Amino acid sequence: MSDTKSNKIAAVILAGDMGESMRSNIPLVMHPLAGQPLFLYTINATKKAIGDFPFLVIEKDNEQIQQVFDQSAKHIFLDEQKASAHPLKLTEPLLRNKVDYLLVFSADMPLLTSSTLEQILAAHHDPIEGVQTPSPITVLSFQTLDSQHYPRLIRGEDGNIEAISARTNGSADGFEPAECAAGVYCFTAEWLWQALSIPSGSEHRLIDLVQMAVADGLPVKSINLSNPIEALRIENRIDLAEAEAVLRQRINEDLMLNGVTIIDPSSTYIDAQVEIGLDTVIHPNTYLRGTTRIGEGCTIGPNCFVVDTTIGDRCEIIFSKTENTILEDDVDIGPFAHLRKGAHLAQGVHMGNYGEVKNSYLGPGTKMGHFSYIGDATIGPGVNIGAGVITANFDGENKHHTEIGAGAFIGSDSMLIAPLKIGEGARTGAGSVVTKDVPANSLAVGIPARVIRKKEEKDGS
Repeated sequence: MSDTKSNKIAAVILAGDMGESMRSNIPLVMHPLAGQPLFLYTINATKKAIGDFPFLVIEKDNEQIQQVFDQSAKHIFLDEQKASAHPLKLTEPLLRNKVDYLLVFSADMPLLTSSTLEQILAAHHDPIEGVQTPSPITVLSFQTLDSQHYPRLIRGEDGNIEAISARTNGSADGFEPAECAAGVYCFTAEWLWQALSIPSGSEHRLIDLVQMAVADGLPVKSINLSNPIEALRIENRIDLAEAEAVLRQRINEDLMLNGVTIIDPSSTYIDAQVEIGLDTVIHPNTYLRGTTRIGEGCTIGPNCFVVDTTIGDRCEIIFSKTENTILEDDVDIGPFAHLRKGAHLAQGVHMGNYGEVKNSYLGPGTKMGHFSYIGDATIGPGVNIGAGVITANFDGENKHHTEIGAGAFIGSDSMLIAPLKIGEGARTGAGSVVTKDVPANSLAVGIPARVIRKKEEKDGS
């Protein structure tokens, strides 16, 4: 294949007038796949293939899409819906005399890979053997038994492409695969601008451009998809589920090839943006969502739900949920633990079963017993939090803070009524209701808790 790097290439992704079959208030291209809107897959694949962000064509009033892609693509707005080639006319003032090739396809094709886009660009650049006239169009084609959902390539007796049929939605025979157009085109830019300027009785469609090239005696090239699943276009939620399964398999296989053990890929759900370090083991029925980052040598699962969480090395999470939290190295939690937004567990923290932490920092080496709740608290290093401990942080109107110093020991079933400060080395007796600050190295017991002695007094007795 010839090198296309010397050519200037732009891409136009069409995202207007979609989603009627989805039966949804959400724009079709905004529906999530593996944790991100489906059109971001086409944008990312295109950027990787051509080294630049594509132009994204959307309806002018579609604010939901604009909010997502403001930093990811260049805007082209449609004032009204016309035929499929109309958006290309809008690119001419921006791209004429600036690009050699124009790559065009629809935003509802999230399974297209950058490798396929690179192949169609290279094929378009390569001369046709025995033909001096370069081709103005290269079409991506594929073989399918489901031909009623795609326009067919029509070839002459000599095997050359003569036209692309309109999609009919008729019944397919289902016995012989048909060669269909995937809806991905590479155009020679100067020819395209000239073709679009030719008056016609109606607006130009993309498939009409093929017939125009043939009518001018110009050859139309095609490149066949090696993996037809890449041609899948999302039209309904059945297609969405099929694409989700394909993407999930790709994500899991990529992770496994890069040093992550996934015990059962078929029951492991990992979003596209998740990062996982070497020798981490992911057990079944685990969901890793959003911008989660997991270090090396961890064990996650089974039955974990991890969202937007940063996890250090050598951590263990079993039968638990974490969301918008940070776990430093050597932390273990669960089973049935819940880390809510703002939880930060420092190195070596242990959190037992049925514990919950919200908007709190637990210092290095702190141990938190089972059936405990810590909310809006700062806890120093080496603290022991007994089973059933609760920080009562909400008074009905405001949230209040609890502070526990290094080396403190909070007895089982203690209730800490915030705002509250417990000093370093202090202790609370089991079942105490602590409503006032406890000085360092003191013991507080009772309901309400009272300080009955300090460590110095005990040591001196």
